Amino acid sequence: MSKRTAFTPRRKALLVFIALLLAVVAWLHFTGAAGTSGIPSKDMDWNGDGTATEEEIFQAFYAVVVEKKVEGPRECRSYSWRSDGKPIRVDCRTTMSAPAEASKE
Repeated sequence: MSKRTAFTPRRKALLVFIALLLAVVAWLHFTGAAGTSGIPSKDMDWNGDGTATEEEIFQAFYAVVVEKKVEGPRECRSYSWRSDGKPIRVDCRTTMSAPAEASKE
């Protein structure tokens, strides 16, 4: 008979750490954090000085929220501060969908 080995304390700690990390990322995504919305780090210039610093990148995860709106081919993302809701900026893009296939008659 083969004996099943138990998790070592190091493996248990790693498993707990990974579970907590996944829970935090899920909570950030659920609350609309800008850092989990797919924005490139170069666009995380929240104070408008032209450069995205490390502090501004960290702010994207805890201080800035994004609200996405889709109106036909137009997709807009509104960025605002989590604490007071003051808007930072709005990025809008128009996307072109693939042409519909011709119906067969």
